[in-house]
Amino acid sequence: MLIFTICISFLYALPNLYGEDPSIQITGVRGTVSHEKTMAQVQKTLEKENIKSKSITLKNGIILVRFNNTDIQLRTLEILVNSLGKQYIAALHLAPSTPKWLDKLGGKPMKLGLDLRGGVHFLIEVDINSVLDKLQEQNINRLRNNFHQTGISYCFLRKGTNNYSIEMNFRNEYERRKAEKILTDKFQDLVFSYDNNIMTASMTDERLREIHNYAVSQNIIIIRNRVNQLGVSEPLVQRQGLKRIIVELPGIQDTVRAKDILGATATLEFRLVNSNIDLTTTQNLRVPFDSEIKYSRNGVPYLLYKRVILTGDHITNSSFSSDENGAPQVNVNLDSDSGLMMSNFTRNNQNKFMATLFIEYKDSGKKDTTGRVILVKDEKVINIASISANFGSQFRITGIRDQNEARQLSLLLRAGALTAPIQVVGERTIGPTLGIKNIEKGLKNCIASLLVSVLFMTIYYRKFGLIASAALIVNLVMIIGIMSLLPGATLTMAGIAGIVLTLAVSVDANVLINERIKEELKHGRSVQNSIHEGYKNAFSSIIDANLTTLITAVILYAVGAGSIKGFAITTTIGIATSMFTAIIGTRAIVNLLYGGKRVKKLSI
Repeated sequence: MLIFTICISFLYALPNLYGEDPSIQITGVRGTVSHEKTMAQVQKTLEKENIKSKSITLKNGIILVRFNNTDIQLRTLEILVNSLGKQYIAALHLAPSTPKWLDKLGGKPMKLGLDLRGGVHFLIEVDINSVLDKLQEQNINRLRNNFHQTGISYCFLRKGTNNYSIEMNFRNEYERRKAEKILTDKFQDLVFSYDNNIMTASMTDERLREIHNYAVSQNIIIIRNRVNQLGVSEPLVQRQGLKRIIVELPGIQDTVRAKDILGATATLEFRLVNSNIDLTTTQNLRVPFDSEIKYSRNGVPYLLYKRVILTGDHITNSSFSSDENGAPQVNVNLDSDSGLMMSNFTRNNQNKFMATLFIEYKDSGKKDTTGRVILVKDEKVINIASISANFGSQFRITGIRDQNEARQLSLLLRAGALTAPIQVVGERTIGPTLGIKNIEKGLKNCIASLLVSVLFMTIYYRKFGLIASAALIVNLVMIIGIMSLLPGATLTMAGIAGIVLTLAVSVDANVLINERIKEELKHGRSVQNSIHEGYKNAFSSIIDANLTTLITAVILYAVGAGSIKGFAITTTIGIATSMFTAIIGTRAIVNLLYGGKRVKKLSI
């Protein structure tokens, strides 16, 4: 068992010796996907500029170009950005150089944190006000529809001035009382107050908190999905405070390109096309109050109803395929509530057209009085689909130009549309040079602590000290092997500190065992009996000492964040491996050397 465990540990720790290749990762922006022609264009560009690459691969629509050093990588990036144009994103990347045979066995290097690998760090703020504005519009539509259904007469419905409220003016007090009775039962998330014939509807504090938490939590999930879908490996996406999100992308060095990869402020809306008015022939057009003109990416105008059928956050899955005629299409799956809503809507709007509106909040180049960037809303119609059947929880979007656009639209829908616009309020780039220096310092600390421990144990305990030192080295290999295998474990500087601490503390178990054996020998026991009693009596002390450390590490992981969690993970793994190597590992070696033999003296 010991030999098998050591071999497996060495095998999965091995990929960490091969390091990483400076690379450039190429992905397509909306409507564009990297393919064989793109790869051929990249190869042609490199040949023209006499740039040698280690390899060029295409996988899942992502091109990865590997180089021998960072100088060639940085020079090539600028050339490829100019060559490929705005349809593609070329970003600096660090790709593992694990051999193929080891990769097939599942061997991968440890995932390094931002402080070791380099990359970009974003601090993102969620715009909650836009969510509340949208919800206020939805509440106005809900109230208006309810008034029409119940036959309540009113003068006007408009946005209130305080706390995203809604003001309703009725013709007389009778209509106001009638509305109050009906609305109080149907709209339990609103609080109603009145003054004569004017009634005000406000959202409850509980509802506002709920919206606030939902917007941030949902955006975290969607950003994480979007980054994963677009090929950025091992991102860190976590909440900070009330309305901020931290996004860390290890291995990416270009902040501008990283923002494009995030597609940070994109949302989707499905709306019905108003076909009653022909925009191409009508002069001096007067747009109805319930509609507005939106343009496609090619500048073609469409008249859309203001009412939103549903937004992209209701989509649970999407995929692209071809229809009966070979034309590209996107298959969409909705959650149960939205499926019922879509079914009711499409049943009443057969043979009409539904538009997919892509909304993005872009930097206007201006800042407000607080120094924050002012975002400008940019809306484009990316698809017009004919409602030819009764849609439900599953439907398809047709009328798409080509497979690449269908693939990209499917990816965007599957990754999710942001619940609320977001804004990057802070960004930081950590270069790979700094990461290499951190790794070198961490390795020096590990090796130094290991050598000091080995030297002390060998001098003080002789042969038993060598056995403990061998267990210490195996312990380090096992920690690295397990860290490489765990899918969610990321090594940071704090994690290296945890490993160094574990190596120092793990010797304690062998010290306890050796001292117990020496005590038994002093009491006149035989060599074999002293070894047996030494391991037996030291076991409970070792368990108690490691258990208290393990409890502390678990608490640190539960309440901590970021680097503290990294420290807790490596410490926990180190405790488990040190228990194995110190008790089972050393006992196996001692049994091999002294078991079943007549020994009069121990080298201890």
